[in-house]
Amino acid sequence: MVLKNQELQAGDAERTELIEQLLDIGAALSSSYDLGELLNLILTKSREITCSDAGSVYLVDDSDGNPKLLFKVAQNASQPNVSFREFAIPMTRQSLAGYVATTGLSLNLADAYNLPKEVPYQLDRSFDRDIEYHTRSVLVLPMQNRSGEIMGVLQLINRKIAPDVVVTAENVLEVTQPYSTWEERIIRSLASQAAISIERNHLQENIQNLFEGFVKASVQVIEARDPCTSGHSERVATLTVRLSQEVSSIHNGPLRSIYFNDRQIQELRYAALLHDFGKVGVPEAILVKQKKLYPEQLDVIRHRFALARRTVEMEYTEKKFKYLVSDIKHRKDILNEGCALCTEIEQLDQQLSREIDRLNDYWKLLLEANEPRILAEAPLSELSELSGYTYRDVDGEIKPLISPGEMAQLLVRKGNLTPAERLAIESHVSHTYEFLKSIPWTKDLKDVAKIAYGHHEKLDGTGYPRRLKKEEIPIQAQILTIADIYDALTAGDRPYKRNLPVEAALQILRYEAGQNKINADVLEIFEQRQVFSVLGHSLEVELESA
Repeated sequence: MVLKNQELQAGDAERTELIEQLLDIGAALSSSYDLGELLNLILTKSREITCSDAGSVYLVDDSDGNPKLLFKVAQNASQPNVSFREFAIPMTRQSLAGYVATTGLSLNLADAYNLPKEVPYQLDRSFDRDIEYHTRSVLVLPMQNRSGEIMGVLQLINRKIAPDVVVTAENVLEVTQPYSTWEERIIRSLASQAAISIERNHLQENIQNLFEGFVKASVQVIEARDPCTSGHSERVATLTVRLSQEVSSIHNGPLRSIYFNDRQIQELRYAALLHDFGKVGVPEAILVKQKKLYPEQLDVIRHRFALARRTVEMEYTEKKFKYLVSDIKHRKDILNEGCALCTEIEQLDQQLSREIDRLNDYWKLLLEANEPRILAEAPLSELSELSGYTYRDVDGEIKPLISPGEMAQLLVRKGNLTPAERLAIESHVSHTYEFLKSIPWTKDLKDVAKIAYGHHEKLDGTGYPRRLKKEEIPIQAQILTIADIYDALTAGDRPYKRNLPVEAALQILRYEAGQNKINADVLEIFEQRQVFSVLGHSLEVELESA
């Protein structure tokens, strides 16, 4: 009786241990998001429960419409140094894994080398030959999800009599044994749980791919609207990711408490890629404006200047004609050398020439003032004179050569945008936020909109659109800001300004940091770690060529 009780207690202990193992496996499967890690976990735990020497996992792949099995993971305790590469096999009944995948049935083989002649499947012995191994007992199980769809195949090899036994081709008959029906039931249940985890992993991957596709399509939309900044979003994202990784590696100083995990870096990457998406809400003419006047405005003004010249020429021609036909006496005087009329006509020609020169000078002044650079005091006074110049149009009305609106554009002291146009450009930040916050981001990406919303804020509260102070601006947005400014300064794809060399861009960034506009500590990391090198930029090359 005592012996029987001991056996019962031992059996209860084994079952309790197994239940605990299965619970641990379930928890581990639920927490794993990396597919490779997940598959290795499934195989490792299945081998532990069954005391299997080796095993492998196949996944069904029908991405190209031709179903096949991908050999994804393999383990062999007796030959741990043997490496396996991924490959595909046809999903047919000729192989053990193919048979299980196509039928959904399990295979529990006591000796894989001695199979009944009537079965359609055979063991591929090339594996054993390649690594000098011997496969005997085999348990092959389908990994089916809740819908009965087969996600893959779990294959266990050589159930050992003891966990620490090393299996060789010589001792395989003595140290291995067949898999029990009980083990088959347990592992089949585990395989189904694993299939659900794999399905969840695939779903997570599909969601990730969906977001990636959406983000890339959104970036293409931005660049289609503003071809001049093509590549800007990608470059800013590349800089932002590298800078966030460098900041995370700091273990002392004011940034030591900041750390971003892989998911937070992905969130920051998406925010960087989409930070300018709101430009789709900005009028295209303003978005791609290269000079102070729009091209069509300049064409109208050019025709206006041409008309003004013609009008002046016509007015002086009329004056000369009146002199010539005023009376007969004047016509006779023309024949006399040094006549007064000749002098008058000559003076009119000189006046006409001066007036035409004046218009030509005004045109050159206008073209100079139209360039998007800082306007000097001299052109400002000359523009003031031009604003008062009038001409007679085709209807005989006196009109200003340059309209008040056009003159306001030309008088912009810095850049090429009027205050109203600049507000329209700045509105892209709010448009970006409104667009991004309407997207049902996953929990790991919930702050994408918030990060992008702060990329034009300044630490001293002079930024836009909300004039936030340092403590109100997420550190991710502060990182993004530095990357955005650097690329805007160094990019060579903007026709309205020249790209700056790296050192010049860094000087401007240092000045901004000194004025408490951007984060000086983050900028120091940007410069010390030469984050800009991720774009192929090099400070040393510039210094050598200087």
